[in-house]
Amino acid sequence: MRAYGQHTFVIDGKNTTQKQIQGLDHAFVVKDDIEYGEGRVIPLWAFGMLY
Repeated sequence: MRAYGQHTFVIDGKNTTQKQIQGLDHAFVVKDDIEYGEGRVIPLWAFGMLY
């Protein structure tokens, strides 16, 4: 889990759940190996971190 200013990001694989960010404002789950995000889930490729 990383905090940047007001935002918190959990960066993990596609099986990560949103339980880690429950109760946190401005928190997002960044998942690898997904094509589309939904709600507070963002695909890793959206950050330009392609490998």
